[in-house]
Order: sequence, then structure tokens, then C-alpha cells
Amino acid sequence: MKKIMTGNEAIARGAWEAGVHIAAAYPGTPSTEILVNLSNYKEVYSEWSVNEKVALEIVAGASIAGSRALAAMKHVGLNVAADPLFTLAYTGVNGGLVIVTADDPGLFSSQNEQDNRYYASHAKLAMLEPSDSQECLDFVKLAFEISEKFDTPILFRITTRICHSKGLVTLSDRTEVAVKDYVKDVSKYVMAPSNAKKRKFTMIDRIEALKEYSETTLLNKIEIGTGKIGIITSGISYNHAREVFGNEASYLKLGFTWPLPAEKIKKFSCLVETLYIIEENEAYIEDFVKGLGIKCVGREKLPWVDELTPEKIRRAFCPEIKEDEGYSIEVKVPPRPPVLCPGCSHRGFFYEVAKYFSWSNYLIQPSTM
Repeated sequence: MKKIMTGNEAIARGAWEAGVHIAAAYPGTPSTEILVNLSNYKEVYSEWSVNEKVALEIVAGASIAGSRALAAMKHVGLNVAADPLFTLAYTGVNGGLVIVTADDPGLFSSQNEQDNRYYASHAKLAMLEPSDSQECLDFVKLAFEISEKFDTPILFRITTRICHSKGLVTLSDRTEVAVKDYVKDVSKYVMAPSNAKKRKFTMIDRIEALKEYSETTLLNKIEIGTGKIGIITSGISYNHAREVFGNEASYLKLGFTWPLPAEKIKKFSCLVETLYIIEENEAYIEDFVKGLGIKCVGREKLPWVDELTPEKIRRAFCPEIKEDEGYSIEVKVPPRPPVLCPGCSHRGFFYEVAKYFSWSNYLIQPSTM
């Protein structure tokens, strides 16, 4: 069966199909709808947690107990969950564990544009990045398999445009995955200094295995075009680049973005004359490619702020191509300032504050300073 779904809906569906038993999250655009949709599946225990740290600790406990589990949060929420996140990279998992982090290029509903891809390299967590709704479903199912195969939590990085764009998705039935036996293992799960030091050696061995996987997995695939231009990209930027260059460029589409495939990148760079790096937010891929000694063009042409669009990419790399004329809209749309989302607990708090107090009473006047 096929269905039109947003990326968030597809992630929820993919988690359900993968046999997830436990899901926890803290609401925040653009990730909120993941748990909203997961809660519709009776086989999954879904919980809104008091914050992202608690959400991650809940699913970590479920994973240690043997269940497949998923946590979801927006990009700044991962800051709140960073304490257990880094330690989980040492302990590993029992049941598969996936942590969805939703970045917000363009700051549609966020206080910053932080790039959480760096959390993967910093915490040493394998990371996947889908480019459309179908990949959201497929990748999250694969993420649980990778998690259990390599004994690691998986960072599943998405962006606002992936979360809320819709696409046709092929659905499957749920695969019932038995809860694994819980085995008490203090040396693996209790990170006292003496245990943590030993677990770091285990983590280093895991990283080497993940590097080999990154080189061979079809998540990182080369697509040969007719021209001499090569593009390394990931996520929604792949679709934007495809719209601009079509089959006239070759692509290295990265879906497994930590560890990055150094040898595959070197091989791809030898197949083209000019290499472009097209990515949003920070120069995460570009810095890695330049660190390999490969000449490429990227951030010097692309904007550092806001999300990318096909028009911005065309303007940066193909200024000779005339842009299509847009249509003017004469109707003026009424202003719609940002509001706190329906159901947000802060709404009631601010309502009560405004009801009983006047903010002017609490402002410091220059005359009193």
C-alpha cells in the first residue's frame, strides 16, 4: 500500500514497522508530530516526557532492558539531552536505540540554527540522514538494525523541510521483534571511571567497524551523470541539487553521514573535474572533504544563513541560467505572528501571568537605576 506522508509521519510509521516498543519525546517544532503519530499505534508505548533528557533516559532504559526504542526532539533539545547522550555512546545498547534530532535551518521556530551533525562526530554516534519521506521510513527501519549490529545508539538527523514536506511512501506490515533478554552487566552499563575507560576502547573498535560500513553501505551511493561536475550532498540538499543540475552532474549522495566514507569520497572526486559541496547550515561535509586534501567549492558560494532552495543553488553555481519569472500576488495576507503551539503548557502560564500582573510593574525604569 502507498500513502502520502510527511517526513515525521513516515518516521513514526517506520519505527512502528521496525517493531519499536517504547517511544518518548519532548514537543518542539519541527519534530513534534513524530510522537503524535507514534501514539496512534497501540503496540507502542508513547510518552511526552518533562524534558528531552528524561525522554532519552526513558528510551535508554528500555533499550538496556531489551526493547527497541526511539526518542525524538528538536535540535536545541539535544543540548538538554547531551549528558546521557555522550555516555550512551560508551555503554552501547541491547535493543536498538534511535535518537531523532530535527534541525531547523531558516529558524522557522527556533532560537538558533545549530547543526547537530557535529553531535555525531563529537559523541561518536553513527548518524543517518534521509532526503525524503520514503527514506525517512526506510532509513529508520535500517537504523534499528545498524544499532543492534554495532551495539550503538543511532543519531537520526532530519531538518524542517524533511519533517513537513509530503511524499508518496510505500508501507509494509509491522515486524514483531521480540524483546531481548536483560542481562545484568555492570561493566557495560555502569559508567564508573574504571568501567568507562574500558568501554572507550570498545567504542574505538566500534568506530573502526562503522568506518568500514560507511564505505560499503548503499546509504552512501554514487550516481554518475553526463557532465564533468560532481556534487557531494545529503538530506534535502540532494533534492535541491538534483532540481538544478539534473543528470548533467554526478552525485555522491550521503545517507550515512558519520563516520563519513573517506575512501568513497576520494574515489568520487577522481571521477569529476569540478567538485561542489552543497549542504545547509555549517560546512560539515566540506571541512571533512578539504581535510582529505581534496579541492572543492562550497561555502564560499552558498549562504551561511537560512535554508537552501533550488533558486539559491542556481544563483550560486549557475548564474548564467535565467530564473523563471515569478507571479505577483496582489492579495495581502493578514499578518500571523508566531505563537506558542496549541497544547503547550507555557500558554497557560503566560495567560495567568498576564491576567494577574502588569509587566510594567516589573520593568526597571532609568530613574530608579
